[in-house]
Amino acid sequence: MNITIYHNPECGTSRNTLALIRNTGVEPEVIEYLKQPPSLATLTKLIADSGLTVREAIRQKGTPYAELGLDAPDLTDRQLLEAMLAHPILINRPFVVTPEGTRLCRPSELLLDILSLPQKAAFAKEDGEVVINAEGWRVK
Repeated sequence: MNITIYHNPECGTSRNTLALIRNTGVEPEVIEYLKQPPSLATLTKLIADSGLTVREAIRQKGTPYAELGLDAPDLTDRQLLEAMLAHPILINRPFVVTPEGTRLCRPSELLLDILSLPQKAAFAKEDGEVVINAEGWRVK
């Protein structure tokens, strides 16, 4: 199965999502988007396929969002996308693409909506929250 994750190894949610993918036995294509930002077309498609608006896909915390004035309501989607490409830290993460769909996996267990492969083992997030039980089932 082809799975791609737009990953930031410094982000706990991104690490948890990557670990959940690997818990199925699949090794995804990992794109460290801070080092290798997506193209405008790819970013636009990721956002659209996730069912998000451009504003919903922007990360505000820990970014130059406020300094760049990106909270201005009159900015167009194109202007926001260009800011995201110029400053990839503004791209919220992690986006995951599977044959079953595309999601911004915040929280990480949103991955399970687009990844029907069985989990191989129990799984808990880095903070200890159990997501998959010992029988391989999602804990809700």
